[in-house]
Amino acid sequence: MQWAICSELFKYTLSFYRFMTFISIIEGILPYISGLWTLPWIVVGLVVSYLLSKPFGEECVDRVMKKFGLGLLFVFIPLLMFRIFINISFGREELIFTGITFGVLSFMYILAYSLAKIEAKKLTLDGMKKRTFLKTILTNQGRSAAFVGGALLAIEEWAVPAGIYIAFVGVGLFAVIPYVLSVMHKHERKSDIKEEDSLLPWYLRLYPWYLLAFIIAAVLIRNFAGISLETLGDGGAVLYFITALTIPAALYYVGSGIHPKDLKLEEMKKMILPKKEGEKRDFDWAVGRNAFLITMVYTPIIIALVFTPLMFFEIIPSSWFAVIIINSILPITSTNMFLVPYGLNRKGTALSVTWTTVVSIPLVLVLIPVLSTVF
Repeated sequence: MQWAICSELFKYTLSFYRFMTFISIIEGILPYISGLWTLPWIVVGLVVSYLLSKPFGEECVDRVMKKFGLGLLFVFIPLLMFRIFINISFGREELIFTGITFGVLSFMYILAYSLAKIEAKKLTLDGMKKRTFLKTILTNQGRSAAFVGGALLAIEEWAVPAGIYIAFVGVGLFAVIPYVLSVMHKHERKSDIKEEDSLLPWYLRLYPWYLLAFIIAAVLIRNFAGISLETLGDGGAVLYFITALTIPAALYYVGSGIHPKDLKLEEMKKMILPKKEGEKRDFDWAVGRNAFLITMVYTPIIIALVFTPLMFFEIIPSSWFAVIIINSILPITSTNMFLVPYGLNRKGTALSVTWTTVVSIPLVLVLIPVLSTVF
């Protein structure tokens, strides 16, 4: 009897020791999967996908990565949002920033659509080409806030506004914009409403509310039960580690969406120097080029002109300014490819995703350490 008790005690002691060893290991790993350390995973994703496309083909790799992206959206990002919001005491400041975020995102989409209409007139586009151009430019104002912008979560002062921003971008990308596109597409095709509703798979139409459920649950648990990551003890450490893996995994996904064939010198010329009308490919590049200019040039400049004085005169905190400015230059999200059935230009979307990622990442690498040091 005594031997049995000692044996069980030894097992529990050994299990506890192993668990504590595991906790110490993950705490040692955490600094290397946070902040700027996560950004090289974009290069890893690009290289690995390119190498795998040789034996298996680009289409096969893209199909696998699409499923990988869905796994990130439905498993890791909701858990990440839960971890962030369970540590937030949602008060007056958070509500104000929520309102500002809603205003900024609304302005960005209105700006994209307005500039697209001006450019469509310059390009003398009409009919279906004009509608495709406008819808694609509007949709491609959606940024990779959860994937690339998730690096902001590693900076303690920015984590709360960054989390709120990511949550709103998710709702915009998978609820508001698909609804707008479905209405536009319905008028174009004059077809049955049920057919239009089925364009976006049910699981993607469910996603924004699914994501919000995790956020609401975290806020309620925090405010009514007084539970936070710290009160969860070692369980909180494990949750933190699992959710910290989200960002490098998401950046790997972003890198896998960059196609090296679009980075050739000849292709670069098409992005910089527009060609005259003629081929279908010219239209693709017109879409990609204008999406690039609107997201990476015009929008960041206008956002900076509006918010720099507000930060300078201390109307808004510097952490809010940093989150809004960095999010304004993030690359176009590759999840926009899910919305192509609504009549978007597929090639133009793919090009704009690739080129905004290539240009944005160096800027993010500079801006995050600079703004985190200054502010």
